[in-house]
Amino acid sequence: MRIIRTVLMIIGAVATLAAAGVVAAVVFFSMYKPPVPDKTVLTLDLDRNVVEYGSGKLTPWSAFGKAGPELWEIVAAIERAAADERVVGLAARVGSSSMGLARIQELRDAIRTFRRSGKPAYAFAESFGEFGPGNGAFYLAAAFEKIYLLPSGDVGLTGLLAQSYFLKGALDKLDVKYSLEQREEYKGIKEMFAEDGFTAAQRAALTRILESLTEQLTAGIAGGRGLSHAAVGDLMLRAPFSAQDALAAKLVDGLHYRDEVDDLIRERLGADVAFLPLSRYRRRLEEKDGDATTVALIYGLGQVHRGRSRYRTLAGENSMGSDSVARAFRRAADDDDVRAIIFRVDSPGGSYVASDVIWREVRQARKKGKPVIVSMGNVAGSGGYFVAAPADRIVAQPATLTGSIGVAAGKLVTRGLWDKLGVSWDQVAGNTNATFWSTLQDYDPDQRNRLGHLLDVAYDDFVSKVAQGRKLSREEVRAVAKGRVWTGADAREKGLVDELGGYAATLRAVREAAGLEPDAAIRLRLFPRRESTLRLLVEELTGYGNSEIEFPEPHLIRGIVERFGLLANRPRSRQFDGHRNVLEMPLPARLR
Repeated sequence: MRIIRTVLMIIGAVATLAAAGVVAAVVFFSMYKPPVPDKTVLTLDLDRNVVEYGSGKLTPWSAFGKAGPELWEIVAAIERAAADERVVGLAARVGSSSMGLARIQELRDAIRTFRRSGKPAYAFAESFGEFGPGNGAFYLAAAFEKIYLLPSGDVGLTGLLAQSYFLKGALDKLDVKYSLEQREEYKGIKEMFAEDGFTAAQRAALTRILESLTEQLTAGIAGGRGLSHAAVGDLMLRAPFSAQDALAAKLVDGLHYRDEVDDLIRERLGADVAFLPLSRYRRRLEEKDGDATTVALIYGLGQVHRGRSRYRTLAGENSMGSDSVARAFRRAADDDDVRAIIFRVDSPGGSYVASDVIWREVRQARKKGKPVIVSMGNVAGSGGYFVAAPADRIVAQPATLTGSIGVAAGKLVTRGLWDKLGVSWDQVAGNTNATFWSTLQDYDPDQRNRLGHLLDVAYDDFVSKVAQGRKLSREEVRAVAKGRVWTGADAREKGLVDELGGYAATLRAVREAAGLEPDAAIRLRLFPRRESTLRLLVEELTGYGNSEIEFPEPHLIRGIVERFGLLANRPRSRQFDGHRNVLEMPLPARLR
């Protein structure tokens, strides 16, 4: 018995030592940072999507951390590499990413900063669109010094297109009636159910959006490829191009396979260059922010709703919960180490009530002496603009879609559909007004008047808060409101945005608002702290931790508005509940 006990003790000791050794090894390798080699060429895959916040594709190694390359981490690493003597070049794969134009502009800004240091930047693509639109991908590639294309590739630089579906005919066949109200004519939700095509107001707004985006696209490509604006416009009319035709048109610099591009880089920079992925370079960098000023970074991404924010790891989508964002603002405002707050907004809007909760916390943070700088992503419209309006400064990319100052509410009346299906309904009402929210019958005249009054109150509140935050008169805000969407470039001219730019422009605004030196070091601290992908996945599958969120049942319509992005590969669905979500980005168009 003693021998068995001794053997077990030895086995236990060995197992303990082995476990301790594994833990020590894990700690050592997690802390060990191999040096960045001299003559390093950084490599980056921009052929896949770059996310705002780490809720992208779930991978085995992301289960205990974040799940994908984040935009500002990439931008910061590229800008730091520009001043790193060990880095001699940058090589990126591009071609078919579904990033929106504003996100592409963030990357273009970083690449141009890198090139201003005198270092070369190379782009390689197997195809720009592969028999589909490749506008955004080529716009990104045009920021690089050299563009190389696979000999069998093509360039789908055909220009931008906005398309939308309208449901009137389908609803008529289903005997479903719309009963919606909106403020005002550009909001565009009511027309989706009532019209067979764009109204004059919608067409005017979309036309101007496409004009502004096309101007930006053309200018970026012309500047990057050494062509005139007229020449780029002519090329768009002649596209798509085969690889050989693209070379003849000076859209690309050579037709090569990937290994041949690597050889070209070695010929220019030396046979002893070391290729290092940007993600590994970022992990190897030494922290130099010991004396840096702490600035809070709060994300407001996706549909605005009450309750906690959601990070859907399987779908790669986020949402902006008022409880989570408001709590983040309170904690950042009460943190003595935090000098200012960056609020990164990429949202088409959502709940009016939830937006108002967040609006209040932005103001409260400012009252506590913490400047708030809003940085807009691809979209910051309706409720997404509502939450941004009270900030000290608003920074947006020229291609950001913003504004949409307007409201909409109502319901779809489904009694006829149920009758067609042979489903009968009956009801007992406590009073004649209890049917206000029912989808089985329309509003009576008195109820419709009260619905209109609610919308008038909400719209008036929206306009007033924008006027207050932007230091404009109510008349000035109404002139640019009415539910109309603007590009960031046009929004700046209208007074809705202060400055155009991205990461660097936002940090400049922070330094100015916080009274820091122009070159002061800044340390960004995320509020709230990041949750592991594994925990988020468990919450998504079990629903644990998200019980505060209220979503309407049944879901009457899903995917009414697809996410504004250039060549989105899949629709981004959202929910429509006219009585709650009245601050939604209006346009159901896809920009291709």
